[in-house]
Amino acid sequence: MRVVIQRVKSSQVTVDGEIVGKIRRGLNLLVGIADTDTEAELDWLVRKCLGLRIFPDEDAIDDRFSKSVEEINGELLVISQFTLYGDCHKGRRPSFDRSASPNVAADLYHLFVSKLRQSGLKVETGIFGAMMQVSIENDGPVTLLLNKEHV
Repeated sequence: MRVVIQRVKSSQVTVDGEIVGKIRRGLNLLVGIADTDTEAELDWLVRKCLGLRIFPDEDAIDDRFSKSVEEINGELLVISQFTLYGDCHKGRRPSFDRSASPNVAADLYHLFVSKLRQSGLKVETGIFGAMMQVSIENDGPVTLLLNKEHV
């Protein structure tokens, strides 16, 4: 499983011209699920996303990474992104052989969102499998890539 974490001032996702998810300060999470992923990888990533200290302490001078999204009571926008498993090594068209099938990916994506919601934070989403337009006001910018592969 792969998650691109972006610290944002705001973010929203639109489907067919309609806003379906919108947050203020917090994290934009782009989530890719591999064909080998299980709930174990998902649990690790939920803990990491909620616990990573990537927000500044407003009281400290030049301390850019001291608080987690939970500690600032931030918000989360979670977007499914199967292209995170695009393999571009051969040819000019990416291969998505490692991406989970849509049914498996949908189940794990919804479970990931459900576990994030257990934190009590506001969690918004896109629509799984839809063509989405994501607007991100990156803060920093701070962008991190988390990988947790099942072996």
